Amino acid sequence: MTDKEYEDALKKFHKATKRHILVVETNIPQDKARQIFAHADRLRKAGNELVAIMRNRYTQLRRTKRYRKLLLLYGKEKDELKRKKYAAQLKDMQKRYDVTWNFCRTAMIPIGKKYSVHSVFALTKAEDVWTGVQKCLYRNGKILHFSKYGDYPCLRAKQIDRGGIPISRKDNALRCRIGGMGFGLKIKDDFQQKEINAVMNYLRQPEVEDMYALKDYLDEGKLTDTFRPCYATLVPKKIRGRFRVFLHLCIEGKALPKKKENGKPRHSLGYGIIGADIGTQTVAYTSRTKVGLKNLAERGQSIQKSERQERLLYRAMDRSRRATNPQNYNPDGTIKKGPKKWNYSKRYKRLRYRHANLCRKNAINRKLAIHEDANNLRGLGNIFITEPKNAAKLMRRAKETTVNKKGKFNRKKRFGKSIRNRCPGTFQSVVQQKFESTGGLYIEVPITYRASQYDHTADDYIKKKLSQRMFNLTDGTRVQRDWYSSFLLYCCDRHTLNIDKFRCRHEFSECLEKEKAMIAWIKANKIKVLNSGIKIAA
Repeated sequence: MTDKEYEDALKKFHKATKRHILVVETNIPQDKARQIFAHADRLRKAGNELVAIMRNRYTQLRRTKRYRKLLLLYGKEKDELKRKKYAAQLKDMQKRYDVTWNFCRTAMIPIGKKYSVHSVFALTKAEDVWTGVQKCLYRNGKILHFSKYGDYPCLRAKQIDRGGIPISRKDNALRCRIGGMGFGLKIKDDFQQKEINAVMNYLRQPEVEDMYALKDYLDEGKLTDTFRPCYATLVPKKIRGRFRVFLHLCIEGKALPKKKENGKPRHSLGYGIIGADIGTQTVAYTSRTKVGLKNLAERGQSIQKSERQERLLYRAMDRSRRATNPQNYNPDGTIKKGPKKWNYSKRYKRLRYRHANLCRKNAINRKLAIHEDANNLRGLGNIFITEPKNAAKLMRRAKETTVNKKGKFNRKKRFGKSIRNRCPGTFQSVVQQKFESTGGLYIEVPITYRASQYDHTADDYIKKKLSQRMFNLTDGTRVQRDWYSSFLLYCCDRHTLNIDKFRCRHEFSECLEKEKAMIAWIKANKIKVLNSGIKIAA
């Protein structure tokens, strides 16, 4: 095998392998961390200049009648050859108006030099801006947004061999550099230490590790976890007034399994089918051994108090802002249009600091709760069956204006606040990643499955109101709606993706007893399950 063939085969192996991210805090002192924050702020300004350029180019493109007409024709056309023809014309117009990756990349070069930003970081920022442009061109994006003051972007060096954030092994420890500043890592647990040791083991003899891994890939088709450091990212965060910098290290291969102090796996892997109905605020699930109904993104019930405190602080901020800036508001309380100057009192700044800190804590708690729930579900089974993701659709406002029986306009708002607080889409994505990465199976049934409307006792679909959380089946059995949907998903035929009616009749009585015990436990412990219809005694 020649050198070129070896390099091509190695590139193919690197593309085929999976990757994971290791998050470790750095030991950069406060004075040096301020330099990182200053660099990140310069990168933010450079990115905003590039956003202004690309936003202007995209706006000019959208203003042309020909481009809008081509988009309309492309969307309506079903013939594949004609669609390709329209797509080629759209590409030509994008090139004519400089809405291309090549223009975005080259436009960032002088901007990066102007703000003294490393070329690798500038190129990565240009990639982020171009991702936003692609969202506007090909997806549901409306317009590019600027980064506001105080939002520090991460310093990501995707080309690890070109400088940026080089990583090396020195004195039996992992060392990183940015510019002329060297720093180490704060190892907090055994998992982080094992991951770092695996990376250092690769850095001891990278050529040999690559050679053995490539040999296994070519001979047996086996993907070896080499733990090669692919690229590094520095994420600056201001926490409780202190400047802290975290290293996000992208590593080749699957992550090592987490274990307890006694050496046993931290998370067990179950076997069997799990049917789950994921709502806007709750998740109901049914498995061979257990059924459940709980609020999403909740550890205990403290998150509900924190969310209420978050709302109260925001209202207090709004009152303070209105009191110190009366010139910016109309008599009816709405904000005036046009440029405005805002004055912020010391009280407002204190409230803003408390609100930001509380939002940060709540976000961390949501993330931890979501991962805990995903691990618990993986411990119940290895086949997860649910309905397709629809969180983004539920967040949309209604387009049509309707009037109720009293003659008043119905609200157009939908489930935006619930989805923001409970993150059902994130939960479903984490569950999918968890099951697929641990050898499990994640299945989404088609839209025609309609688990929330089927009644297995009548073998018919019966439409119900959204407000009807508890209902009676045709034979008189009273069930909780979300749990019953999860039971019907549990009884899914994996081959046809239809409801297995025989299994519904065979396993319903046993699962119903578990559901009654679950509801009794919720009432006994006075747990408030949102939108469940389960009434808790005062």
